[in-house]
Amino acid sequence: MSGKIEVGSIVTGKVTGVQPYGAFVALDEETQGLVHISEITHGYVKDINEHLKVGDEIKVKVLSIDEEAGKIGLSIRATMEEPEQPTRVKKPRKRAAAIITQDEDSQGFNTLKDKLQEWITQSKM
Repeated sequence: MSGKIEVGSIVTGKVTGVQPYGAFVALDEETQGLVHISEITHGYVKDINEHLKVGDEIKVKVLSIDEEAGKIGLSIRATMEEPEQPTRVKKPRKRAAAIITQDEDSQGFNTLKDKLQEWITQSKM
């Protein structure tokens, strides 16, 4: 690998291949790296071919260098300014009111206070 390429540096490269998972970029005659699909641009990339094609000259930032494996991780996204996210205004949520009617002989939900006296009586038996 070329000694002049360092992690964090921004270099110009040429796209040599496009795959569904990323694009291969030649940084010089001997050195090639990969821009993963998640590093193409800010936001979601469904089809890499909508953003890059073989022969494109692009600016990339070197994210990682693995000398042993001979791999270089690159990012186009890191060379761009992140777009501003529109501020969302939260709308107050409407809540429905529940109407509860209770018959004297109805079965169903009992309050804890009602059940507590029943449990105390049962535990003494």
